[in-house]
Amino acid sequence: MEKIYILDTNVLIQAPYAVECFEDNEVVLPMTVLEELDNLKKEEGEKGANVRKAIRILETHRGNGNLLEGVRTEQGGILRVEKNYLNVELPPDLLEHKSDNRILKVCLGLSKEGLKQVILVTKDILLRIKAQLLGIQAEDFTTEQVAGHEEQYLGRKEVFVSEELFKDFKKKGVPVEHVYCCDSNGTCSHPELFENEFVILKADQSSKKTQLGRVEKGVIRKLEFRKATPYGVTPRNVGQYFLQEALMQPAEKAPLVIVKGMAGTSKTFYSLAVGLEKVLNNPSGEYRRILICRPNALFDSDIGFLPGDEQEKISPLMRPIMDNLEQLVDSNDGERYSNEQELQDKVQEIFDRGLIQTEALTFIRGRSIIKTYLIIDEAQNMTPAQIKGIITRAGKETKIVLLGDPNQIDRPYLDDRTNGLSYAAEHMKGSPLCWQITLLSEECERSALATEAICRL
Repeated sequence: MEKIYILDTNVLIQAPYAVECFEDNEVVLPMTVLEELDNLKKEEGEKGANVRKAIRILETHRGNGNLLEGVRTEQGGILRVEKNYLNVELPPDLLEHKSDNRILKVCLGLSKEGLKQVILVTKDILLRIKAQLLGIQAEDFTTEQVAGHEEQYLGRKEVFVSEELFKDFKKKGVPVEHVYCCDSNGTCSHPELFENEFVILKADQSSKKTQLGRVEKGVIRKLEFRKATPYGVTPRNVGQYFLQEALMQPAEKAPLVIVKGMAGTSKTFYSLAVGLEKVLNNPSGEYRRILICRPNALFDSDIGFLPGDEQEKISPLMRPIMDNLEQLVDSNDGERYSNEQELQDKVQEIFDRGLIQTEALTFIRGRSIIKTYLIIDEAQNMTPAQIKGIITRAGKETKIVLLGDPNQIDRPYLDDRTNGLSYAAEHMKGSPLCWQITLLSEECERSALATEAICRL
């Protein structure tokens, strides 16, 4: 049975191309959706840009026919605008003038015709609930969804190998076809290992014998930077050894690093340590600077008209970065906070010298960033389109580090399956230019209390 998909405005705001994602089915835009797009087309930042792109796509289809009657798409479906069903009755507690309820009227009207299966597509959970109460089938926009959190790529795997091959691992490496995994029932199988995937290699005769490696062109090889101490920092667990390996690699070999992990697993701290090591401790010219951005530093809105320059406006949002820098510039735990002014001066000197810059992501659009160590913190609060926009800004000799926790999302319409960090991780899996690692909850190093809270709460 052919289907009619009715799209909510928020779907087009996040994915302007959504009208072309439903194959040979019929896609309907209620008139109220066009009105909302019209009201949003002058918005600043990502939202306005996506709305304008959606409008241009509609204009392209309008050029092929009458949208009120329906226009055939390249995918074999039909796209049309629906202006009828204004007189469809809703329950008295649903106000008719609200845009969401006007969309529900269209859904009900088309459903009563009974010619095709009607499905409402919206990012709004509450609208999906209201649709269900009215007997309307409602779905999220799934084109950009990836696997659930528990099924997502971790960038690491534990495998076994024969004692003989284990002995020669450091010299020759181990071909991936010679390793195996065992489940809880003792059943063994050969795992699928992706390029750049990190490996905990264990000897099958003695599981206490362990080596750390990485997949490279079908061979598991030893870590190159296991003994490194970037900016005086030493790895404290397996996840940090893998993280250090990915961050220390030059931009030409590892231009994109994706790091997922819960709070306290030192994602930001370690990324800053490696950046300072490359730019300040051993200034080989590999990078000109460290550039730090956060999505909630107004990627999708203007930085406002209040007094102060860009740096002054985004400084409160960069406070977590400053907290990490305080620990890095003064490694003496006992004396670090004995002189607050001296500590602040040390941090400020790094900024004054231009070694570290913080920037609102609003101004990344359209740029080509050269020879830069670029850290995007809290990347789980970005949409897939925004992540793509950031990655495609990378110029020559630039390294992009995406950090975040897919379980801590502060942005409406995003979840662990639709956020940009998870989207990039799943789609870049296996790329020779992308290195990934997920830090585990037991690898939290913030404090004993933080570790306990992560495990219990």
